[in-house]
Amino acid sequence: MNEDKLQFYALYLTRFASGFGFVTLLTLLPTYVNIFEASGLMVGLYTTAYTLAQTAAVIPLAWAGDRGDKRLVLAACLALAVGVYVAFALVASSLQFVLMRGLQGAVVTGTGLMSLALIGELAPKGTRATAIGKANAARFAAGILGSLGAGSLYELYGFEGVYAVLVGLLLPALVGVWWFIDADETRVPGNPFKDLAFNRKLLTLTSFRAQYAVAVTLVRTWVPIYAGVTAARGGLEYAPLAVAVVITSEKLTNMLFQPFTGRLSDSAGRSLFVFVGGACYGLVALAVPFSPEIGRVVGAPATFPVVGALSAAFLPLLACNALLGVADSLREPASMALFADEGTEEGGVASSFGIRELVWRPGSVVAPMLGGVLMGVGMEWVFFVGAAAAFTGVFTFLGILLRTHGRAALTHW
Repeated sequence: MNEDKLQFYALYLTRFASGFGFVTLLTLLPTYVNIFEASGLMVGLYTTAYTLAQTAAVIPLAWAGDRGDKRLVLAACLALAVGVYVAFALVASSLQFVLMRGLQGAVVTGTGLMSLALIGELAPKGTRATAIGKANAARFAAGILGSLGAGSLYELYGFEGVYAVLVGLLLPALVGVWWFIDADETRVPGNPFKDLAFNRKLLTLTSFRAQYAVAVTLVRTWVPIYAGVTAARGGLEYAPLAVAVVITSEKLTNMLFQPFTGRLSDSAGRSLFVFVGGACYGLVALAVPFSPEIGRVVGAPATFPVVGALSAAFLPLLACNALLGVADSLREPASMALFADEGTEEGGVASSFGIRELVWRPGSVVAPMLGGVLMGVGMEWVFFVGAAAAFTGVFTFLGILLRTHGRAALTHW
């Protein structure tokens, strides 16, 4: 096996370990809501603490990556992640959980930012979306195993068993990064953020991404909440294992499609994939709160092997979340490859991905708080607002492209 493949595999393992940690907490979020009897505002803080910490971590981490050794920064983030997940096993209150979610946000940002930056540097321009699609497939594979494993492990061994497995994944990832990744000798003087802030392509992408962040944060966070919280609060009151199955459907379709859609966007242009993926995401999000009605109309079963008695809404919700994964698989590798292209050409790939992260943060910070308020009005409004944000994002993106490139806009990039 050649050295380049070993470096990619080490980075794919890092993406796997980081994704496993993220989806584990997402799967168990309804459990924490019920255990701590969290208010709607506190439910919002569970996610807002995570995203606020991500926002604060982006600039110093991206600066450190472009000015120093990305491999060293990545290894440090993995080592810190080990400590964070050990601490999660000791959480005993909502306040402690919020604090740990913040620390988790910082380490997930660091591992994601540095692994993507290294992949962007290692992969040739014509194959970047393909390489990123494979890296994301590894992350979604972790999402599948993590969501199913988290639900099962929690029921068998409690929180301690869940976090022991997380630590057992992060340690090999740390060893792989340290042993197989070459020292990063790229050094970027000055302030790459300033140089990239007015990049024409990045400005076009961020016009979409800033709004789309609200859509994805609301929908991705509230699908498991909708599935797991009590009926009195507008949810379906499914057990953690059933919630894990719902989450897995989105991860599975995303994992299966991203390597393929990445290759297509490498050869056919990327802006079309961004537009179509975002529009499809909004359409599917509209259907999520109608899962019970859809189930009744089509006569969906209410009892299933292993998970037992649920409701007729289960299969429609499962299908909707799977289609959300298909929609996002169209958008994500194409969008990320565009950021990688501009970053490597301008000499600041970590900063380019840092801008990508920063643009996402305002929407992802505000959205959970908004979702907590909307949850009090009616669970369905979380998904309606999420869909609206996806539609405004894609049509803003299309408008800028048409103005810049005319009728050939969606095939220009």
